[in-house]
Amino acid sequence: VQLQASGGGLVQAGGSLRLSCVASGSIPSINIMGWYRQAPGKQRELVATFISDGSTEYKDSVKGRFTISRDNSKNTVYLQMNSLKPEDTAVYYCNVVGVITGLGPRNLWGQGTQVTVSS
Repeated sequence: VQLQASGGGLVQAGGSLRLSCVASGSIPSINIMGWYRQAPGKQRELVATFISDGSTEYKDSVKGRFTISRDNSKNTVYLQMNSLKPEDTAVYYCNVVGVITGLGPRNLWGQGTQVTVSS
């Protein structure tokens, strides 16, 4: 099972990007599916996520600007980022916590995609 993230890039402040993360392989049960980010010199932090009951959680600073969505049929999670700010610059990682066929419960991380917002 792998997580493949895409959609990062360089954008001016106020612009938009849409990140995608596809979970390949057999994951019959996904409990958590979301996005974290890590800026240089800082700890990895939660940006947005679906939790086990299907509800969402967002970092306060992205509320109203970012929207997380998912396509269960494709094991894909998206992050629409609008009104981007320079402080959103970071490597964005997708995260899946679920039950992997043949392996059991796992906490999976994608490879990261760079988002750079210029002022």
